[in-house]
Amino acid sequence: MREPRLLERTWASLKQVMIEPGTLDPFIKELVYIAVSTANACSYCIHSHTAAARAKGLSDAQYAEFLAVVSTAAKTNALAKALQIPIDPEFLAG
Repeated sequence: MREPRLLERTWASLKQVMIEPGTLDPFIKELVYIAVSTANACSYCIHSHTAAARAKGLSDAQYAEFLAVVSTAAKTNALAKALQIPIDPEFLAG
């Protein structure tokens, strides 16, 4: 079932964050969106934001390097979580 009002609000929010000018480059925003969508296993978002990143100039080499970073982060995140590694005190300083 579709929820037109919910989708309309969501689309408005997405446009505000992703399209309106901000301090982050639009290309970087797309890469962040792909990384989060990958972590959340959202195939629709992965495909649509990869296409958007490609439209903003994402090359095959950049995509390969980006995927290496995403997969390395996923692996090290899983290990740190599973091993319950405490956070280093210097990373907690405000």
